[in-house]
Amino acid sequence: MQNRKVVLYISMSLDGFIATKDDDLSWLSVVEKEGLDYGYANMMERCDTYIVGSRTYTVVLGLTGGDFPQANMFDCYVITQKEIPSTNGITFYNGDLKTLIQSLRSKNGKDIYCDGGSQIVKLLMDDNLIDEYIISVIPIFLGEGIRLFKGSSLQTSLKLLNSEKFETGLVQLHYERIINQ
Repeated sequence: MQNRKVVLYISMSLDGFIATKDDDLSWLSVVEKEGLDYGYANMMERCDTYIVGSRTYTVVLGLTGGDFPQANMFDCYVITQKEIPSTNGITFYNGDLKTLIQSLRSKNGKDIYCDGGSQIVKLLMDDNLIDEYIISVIPIFLGEGIRLFKGSSLQTSLKLLNSEKFETGLVQLHYERIINQ
């Protein structure tokens, strides 16, 4: 088996939300600053596969006028409950997520970038499939919305690899899952 890691690279509000209840992401702009990419270029370099839930996929399409830019950079898998034919470099996957990850890990390649949403994160956490968590905490309280972590059936221990604060107030936390012996 290859050493491909599943890396969750995502932003959340200080109170733990990844979007408002109506999927608005405009609040992320509070930390936009020219020249700061918060490690995004590094993620593009280290990964060649991208996994996202269908709801997040739909939000991205709405923000980009129907384009899905990740399909130009990665092998993309949109996790869905529907049977949808693959198109434009995107595989719509409606099977068992653990089976997909095991299949991807068995092939040569770079790491696997997970961009959410919360249901996909929960499913991955339930099977202990996320190897690294890179979470950018945005200095804003949303009060309500879609939580990043919906709970998991497993207790997961993490080791802090790095934390970095930025002049915009964003704090990025980088953890690695501790594999229990």
